[in-house]
Amino acid sequence: MFENKVAVVTGGARGIGKAIADAFRRSGAKVWIIDLLENDSYVGDLSDPAVLEEFAGKVIADCGHLDYLVNNALPLMKGLDDCSYEEFNYALRVGVSAPFYLTKLFAPHFAPGAAIVNISSSRDGMGQPQTESYTAAKGGISALTHALAVSLAGKVRVNSISPGWIETGDTVWTGPDAAQQPAGRVGRPQDIAEMVLYLCSERAGFITGENICIDGGMTRQMIYHNDWGWSLQEGENT
Repeated sequence: MFENKVAVVTGGARGIGKAIADAFRRSGAKVWIIDLLENDSYVGDLSDPAVLEEFAGKVIADCGHLDYLVNNALPLMKGLDDCSYEEFNYALRVGVSAPFYLTKLFAPHFAPGAAIVNISSSRDGMGQPQTESYTAAKGGISALTHALAVSLAGKVRVNSISPGWIETGDTVWTGPDAAQQPAGRVGRPQDIAEMVLYLCSERAGFITGENICIDGGMTRQMIYHNDWGWSLQEGENT
């Protein structure tokens, strides 16, 4: 499906990013990764604009163009009590500024039919205590998505995905952890990777500026105390 295509995946050395990169490779694409972790493409900090400039330059020097940009790198998650001003801004640089700047750097080099997929989170519309840096970054990239879709209209389609609970390790979740989700299980990285490839394909050619939530139905589930088996006990949802 993606023979002779070039894809960039940020944060592609592990977890969801690795699943996306592997899926592109299996489909024939040449994949470039930028990550703080060791990988076979480029090791660097996405919060540093000089790093982004060097990385984009290497991709274009090697490939001459870009077909797909997947902004997946994970922002820092810290909360109101212990997140410093510098840490909060670091999360925004990784989660919002880097996707914006990479898009700007690659803008002259996107091939016809190009697509951008931003990885947000179901936290872009709901929250837990002490997650402000991560939640703000994910809310920001969701908003950035539809803004870029309008700015790049006719040139690049831009969409985002909001994953819910995705198990990126080896844990097999059963019992209430799985049963609480309308889909009956915890998500897998492949659930996100398959949607990324769909959104990048010609089959999604009429989709841009959209966010697709892949969370097993959790954000559509109404939870009220003493209703349908849910109860609130001493400050904890059970």
